[in-house]
Amino acid sequence: MKAWRLEKLGGALNLKDVPKPEPRPGSALVRIKAAALMSYLKSYVQGKLPVYNPPATEFTIGTNGVGVVEAIGRGVWHLKPGQQVVISPHFIAKENVEDPAQILIGLTSFGAGAEAILADWPDGTLAEYALMPVEAITPAEALQKFDAAQLAVLSRFIVPFGGLLRGRLAAGETLIVTGATGAYGTAAVLLGVAMGAGRVIAAGRNPASLAAVAHAAGPRVSTVGLTGDVQADARAMRTASIGGAHMAFDMVGQAKDPHATLAALHSLRRGGRLILMGSMTTDLPVPYTAVMLNNLEIIGQFMYPANAYRRLLELLRNGLLDISPIRPHVYPLAALPEAMEAAATASNLECIVMQP
Repeated sequence: MKAWRLEKLGGALNLKDVPKPEPRPGSALVRIKAAALMSYLKSYVQGKLPVYNPPATEFTIGTNGVGVVEAIGRGVWHLKPGQQVVISPHFIAKENVEDPAQILIGLTSFGAGAEAILADWPDGTLAEYALMPVEAITPAEALQKFDAAQLAVLSRFIVPFGGLLRGRLAAGETLIVTGATGAYGTAAVLLGVAMGAGRVIAAGRNPASLAAVAHAAGPRVSTVGLTGDVQADARAMRTASIGGAHMAFDMVGQAKDPHATLAALHSLRRGGRLILMGSMTTDLPVPYTAVMLNNLEIIGQFMYPANAYRRLLELLRNGLLDISPIRPHVYPLAALPEAMEAAATASNLECIVMQP
């Protein structure tokens, strides 16, 4: 089979002919039909993101996919050859221990003990076939009206879905999304509508992108342009949410200052929740007294629970989640260099998808 193999971060990336994997216990071999690219894949490949800890030897890159089960290994009882599935890179060690290690297959490990797991499951989905542990595979059936490229767009939604689930977003609540003009932030706005939020406030710095998000998401969405003035932005968000939000979802990427996050925190009503899923290059100064007096929760969330993809597919299957605003742009597997360039500059309403 053909696979994109990365020597090391900053090393050679080549499309190679490699042996098709054989199923092993607890795994399934999946024929890849589509895989979406991360916007930062080019920077990752070039070694410009040193926080990542990739496999120690050459590996196949790619973090998600849609495909069909080709074969299963011993100890696999529910997945069947011929089933359509979605692949998640998030894999947590199965041992019944206090803090099992976790990795993102085809990308990175996290912390002590995780390197050994990534060495066991190093290879991702930018290939004709991918061998995956069954914990990373979810059946995606009864979705005939969506083609593989459209389903690959779900990788854009699954990450913020994990945060909204952790934040206990309930029907009728008001949700504020900061970083709403980013890829994941836009998906969070669409998910808020799908999950029944009564009002969603999309907050960001780009007026044109905010208007596009609001148009795509519908009448329950309004926008707030952020200025960087914490108190002024908090007032604007409280006004838009008619007295304060029940939940704020922070998905600002690589923030150089905490202003948007603090404005979101100050926009909450009493008992509100702030969910942190973005990234920040500086510390977040928490206003201790305000958090205490207003019974606020600050919740960090990485990725999503094991059942999240099943729940996300149900939203899609039952017509609650509209993914059509995110347009897939399809490239053949051999065109990965061009596709990585496109992913780095794609808008929040575009998703670059590879198809073998």
